[in-house]
Amino acid sequence: MIDKLRRLWRSVGFRLAFYYGFLVAITMLCALAIVYLQTVGVLHQRMARQVEITGQQLLANVNEGGIAAASAAITRALADGHNSDSEIYLLIDRDGHKLAGNLDEVPDNVSRRGDTQGRVVRDGRSVKAFLVAHALPGGGVLMVGQDLRDQEVIEALVASASAAAGIVAVLLLIGGTFVFRQELERSVGAVRLTATRIATGGRLQERVAESDEDDEFALLNREINTMLDRIESLMEGVRHVSNTIAHNLRTPLTRILVRLRHAEAQDVDPAQRREAIGAAIREIEELTLVFEKLLQIAEAEAGARRRSFTPVSLDVIATDVLELYEAVAEAQGAQLLREPDDAVLLAGDRDLLAGAIANLLDNALKYAGVGAVIRIGTQETVDGVRLSVQDNGPGVADTELARLGTRFHRLNRDHTPGHGLGLASVQAVASLHGGRLRFEDAAPGLRAVIELPPIER
Repeated sequence: MIDKLRRLWRSVGFRLAFYYGFLVAITMLCALAIVYLQTVGVLHQRMARQVEITGQQLLANVNEGGIAAASAAITRALADGHNSDSEIYLLIDRDGHKLAGNLDEVPDNVSRRGDTQGRVVRDGRSVKAFLVAHALPGGGVLMVGQDLRDQEVIEALVASASAAAGIVAVLLLIGGTFVFRQELERSVGAVRLTATRIATGGRLQERVAESDEDDEFALLNREINTMLDRIESLMEGVRHVSNTIAHNLRTPLTRILVRLRHAEAQDVDPAQRREAIGAAIREIEELTLVFEKLLQIAEAEAGARRRSFTPVSLDVIATDVLELYEAVAEAQGAQLLREPDDAVLLAGDRDLLAGAIANLLDNALKYAGVGAVIRIGTQETVDGVRLSVQDNGPGVADTELARLGTRFHRLNRDHTPGHGLGLASVQAVASLHGGRLRFEDAAPGLRAVIELPPIER
């Protein structure tokens, strides 16, 4: 039993529910205590005021008509039937003889002056009463009081109601604690179960069940699923890169190995040996470039350079890149245009953004062909910043649009140079800046669009 209670207490949900319910119960009990004390206090004050007023009236009768007038007034009050079952009177002379009233004897425990509570004998019965004693001129005592039976009944009812409310509060505390714990366990358990399945089974496709509600747990589940989507995407990218490296780099490495072995032979002409070594060096340099690009993509995806972000003008960067490629475009017979040319400001890395624009422009010049018209546009939209590079070339088939940006993917491997990492690098830079890269059919041609968030002003 103790072990079960310890395990139960180790539950965060149980402890939170218990603390909250305990505070609610304490608050309710304090409120009930205040209500009880206030109710009893009001009743007591009202009774004391009524007794004081009655005593002052009788004292006025004594001052005007003597002790006989007070005795007559007491007799009338007891005979009028108005509160006569709860009113208490006692008038005694200076010798201690009873002149009027409904007390059978003078209470021994009642002071001759002031007010007090105690047991008195009234009509042959012992009752608890509140009494106020007044000393009369020339001797004698006037006692006016109130039977406390009715007030005790009311106090007992208030106390019973408070006790019942306290018991209900405790029951609600116990029931609410378990209900709250079950609800919390249901919400957190789904996350824990999904995490366990992913950790033990490696099933990255697992997701936390989402609901249509907008509470904190629903928002948490959506954020966790978004995180899992990102992790799965990164893992898929890693697997894809690993597989692609294993397949695509095996051929150049094999060529390098064959050339170096050929150059190692003793009967090889020195010129041929130098040519084989030179070709191997060039192949290794190409592989070095590939790995550098992969490292750049990994660095961008990891967000390592986000700390160096500063406010930059994307339109100025786009114009600088366009001027850098004007000679290349002229040699190819292509035309570069800056439209639209809106001034846009964002937080980012100037070198990475320039490299991304250069990759898109280089890709457009490579695939659009001779005499192409390429438009580089920057504009500020309602949702943020938009950079577009559009050509009027042959375009890309709809089935290939979704694969653009995948590492080592090229549309024409046999006739187009490159390694298929340019668009992947652009996509990584866009993600680093909190944006995304997408492709649209420009009919004719292809439009590459980078959507980025605006700078916080």
